[in-house]
Amino acid sequence: MNIRKITLKTIKYIALILWLLILFTPIITIFFGSFKTYNEFNNTAGITPPDSFLNLSNYKDAFINGKMLVGFFNTFILILFGVGGSVIIGSMVAFAINRFNFRGKKIILFMYLLVSIVPMEISQVATFKIIDAMGIYNTRLAPIVLYLGADVLMVYIYLQMLEKIPKDIDKAARLEGASYFKIYWKVIFPLLKPATATACMIKIISIYNDFYIPFLYMPGEGLNTVSTALFKFIGPARTDWQIICAAIIISMIPMIIFFCFLQKHIYGGITSGSIK
Repeated sequence: MNIRKITLKTIKYIALILWLLILFTPIITIFFGSFKTYNEFNNTAGITPPDSFLNLSNYKDAFINGKMLVGFFNTFILILFGVGGSVIIGSMVAFAINRFNFRGKKIILFMYLLVSIVPMEISQVATFKIIDAMGIYNTRLAPIVLYLGADVLMVYIYLQMLEKIPKDIDKAARLEGASYFKIYWKVIFPLLKPATATACMIKIISIYNDFYIPFLYMPGEGLNTVSTALFKFIGPARTDWQIICAAIIISMIPMIIFFCFLQKHIYGGITSGSIK
């Protein structure tokens, strides 16, 4: 191996190590901060280890006073209905676009892409007025309705999977007297399980980490999610950052477990289903 290859490989590994340090420094700071007292947190550097890793009072305060259990329940409800509804809508949209030729098909795909490009905050004034007019503001139904929209990534995941399913299956089902909806529900949708698994994983992570929509549309008492529960410890006079750090660690645990067990499906589904 010549000197040039050794130098390039050394630079590559140094860059990777530096990038990992940049990514993990905030996480390490939060982890250390979750074991510190109020005075210790404000008088020491972020990456300074705590005096004791046995100080679990922050975790107790975060879980009880932050009502994390209520947050997990509300987040579960949003995930259950938001993911389920968006999967049905996304698969139906992809089925119609893939299986039928009609005017405006490309326009529909373009509109999905356009909506995903426009920042969500720009349209929130109109969206808020619509939600308020529907009478569902400050209820769990408000974010569920907003999560039901199938994003362009989900539509393309299903489109790529549908390309691999021969249309002769549809013709055979039609000859047997099946309606188009029955073809979709009984024949096509069961064959879309790999795409559905990938779409569900991506949507679950997105809803679980979302702060903006639950904070804006579910501000009422007892309607906090995992992400909005952290905001309770921020006050005008005092902010308990050490408790917020503990709450962040608690909120990270389910997603870490979820990701560790299903990371192969996430990576595999994205690379095989979402690249067109």
